[in-house]
Amino acid sequence: MKKSAINPMPPFFDRYINIIEDIDIFDAFEKYPLEKVYSEIDKITALEDKIYAPGKWTIKDIFQHVIDNERIMSYRALRFSRNDKTPLAGYDEEPFAANTNAINRTLPELMQEMVDVRKSTIALYKGMTSEMMLRPGTANNIEISALALGFVILGHPVHHMNIIRERYFPLLS
Repeated sequence: MKKSAINPMPPFFDRYINIIEDIDIFDAFEKYPLEKVYSEIDKITALEDKIYAPGKWTIKDIFQHVIDNERIMSYRALRFSRNDKTPLAGYDEEPFAANTNAINRTLPELMQEMVDVRKSTIALYKGMTSEMMLRPGTANNIEISALALGFVILGHPVHHMNIIRERYFPLLS
């Protein structure tokens, strides 16, 4: 199913969904593998424990956040695709970030976990029919379908790589 099948476009989440072009979700998973999104790994590695401003996350924190977010969005997609109409709460990323062990992990470890989680996400979506992908649910008081969540999952790492390029790469100068 293509991104254009998302109706309505969920507010807030559209910032991630719209990063990805209007292609089939499985084509998007192939076009935006995490290894490609984070292909500038040499630069990223040089910055792993740096921050661009007080109180901001390190690259390791960002990677852990991307992992955590994909797990949460996949869980939501699972629930909604199975026609669970229970409204799901939002989540606050700050306590998540403050309570990880990212500082004691290596970037290769985090990258491998990210790739492993993505494999699980793709397997989840392969088990969905078009009807299942279009089923809406409510998360954080916003109606969103499993399909839309798939495009959130795809766009969210790209969004963070754009931030890394914009705010962290200048630290290399």
